[in-house]
Amino acid sequence: MSPLRAIGPIDGRYHGKTKELSEYYSEYALIRYRVLVEVRYLQALHKLGLPQLQHFSASQMWDLEDMVTNFNEADAEEVKTTERTTNHDVKAVEYFVKARMEKAGMEDILEFVHFGLTSQDINNTAIPLSIKDSLNDVICPALESMVSMIDRHAMEWAEVPMLAKTHGQPASPTLLGKEFSVWTHRLREQLRQLQDIALPAKFGGATGNMNAHYVTFPNYDWHAFADQFVSKDLGLKRSYPTTQIEHYDNLGAVFHALNRISTILIDLCRDIWQYISMEYFRQKTIKGEIGSSAMPHKVNPIDFENAEGNLGIARALFTHLADKLPVSRLQRDLTDSTVLRNVGLPMAHVLLSIKAIEKGFSKLLLNQDKLNADLEANWIVCAEAIQNILRREGYPKPYEALKELTRGRTQFSEAILHEFIDGLAVSDSIKAELKLIRPETYVGKF
Repeated sequence: MSPLRAIGPIDGRYHGKTKELSEYYSEYALIRYRVLVEVRYLQALHKLGLPQLQHFSASQMWDLEDMVTNFNEADAEEVKTTERTTNHDVKAVEYFVKARMEKAGMEDILEFVHFGLTSQDINNTAIPLSIKDSLNDVICPALESMVSMIDRHAMEWAEVPMLAKTHGQPASPTLLGKEFSVWTHRLREQLRQLQDIALPAKFGGATGNMNAHYVTFPNYDWHAFADQFVSKDLGLKRSYPTTQIEHYDNLGAVFHALNRISTILIDLCRDIWQYISMEYFRQKTIKGEIGSSAMPHKVNPIDFENAEGNLGIARALFTHLADKLPVSRLQRDLTDSTVLRNVGLPMAHVLLSIKAIEKGFSKLLLNQDKLNADLEANWIVCAEAIQNILRREGYPKPYEALKELTRGRTQFSEAILHEFIDGLAVSDSIKAELKLIRPETYVGKF
């Protein structure tokens, strides 16, 4: 399908920027992950020692891995063709695996494919696997790279003084690099929390109790087998006890963590947008680009606006996923199934936003003159420093003295401040100390 005909921009306008996620969240990817689970499960039954499987060697069982490693689009099409008859997506995957085994001369063990399982034993392992892999391979590395990029800018701007704004009003000066380090610290903490969440998987048969397994082979510890299979063969954490489906609480935690990361990035985008509006940053112009169809002079902060919009969509979808998935009627209903097919969408919107933010940063040009001018125009912010030194010296009611001097004034300069200092009943050495305070040096330490 042409990107021009795609319903959504992720598969249309923005396909080139998000296509790496199709290896984890497309219909093709879901089928491949399902095949992987079916194959690994059969191999695990062989390793368990089920006598019905032992006339095949470990090497022969390992050769089944070719179904996974060589899985291609034609294989996925074959599964979809079968699904049009079965009207059941997981059963179509089961038949695909059986057909490949039959060609390999393993027809006498075909019925151990999907043995004792329900569809959700496949879905609730395949989908967490795809999420885990996409986070490890794409999303987290992209976030870490972006955070490192912001950190480099923070180091570059570490000594740049800047007028702070609290409640939108001039406040005690700060350092530009420190302000950007606030975001990288926040992002790294949320990334740590995201990566600490164990990816859950349900594997327990029709209603979670391994009923079919125990009734068929009562002498095996099937729950221990399931624990081992999910953790060792799939690299996930088995949820138990469960109903027919995973209860999705930990998956909800993953989406909440990604939601918080998206919120921090929105905060970042809005503040940079404001800094550009305040002319603390200018933007590099790119030959041929147009900022406005009507106003030729404009260079808009479109990358940060684009990122903010996409992050809002991501947050809405992550919120719905986290809120909806843990709720299922009795032992299960089907509402989780269609919702889970959309996990790739918020991931793609986050990835798109990361790339937009990186592009936006690459265009930023620090406007040191404007930062200096704002500091020079706001000598009034030195009042906090002076009143606290006066406190140190035991001066009576220093706050009130500075409030009387500064509050409500529209004009305030170095000369006015120094005139006030000269009139204070303090020693000449204290007056000299107070006169050393300047907006661009009253920045604390970072």
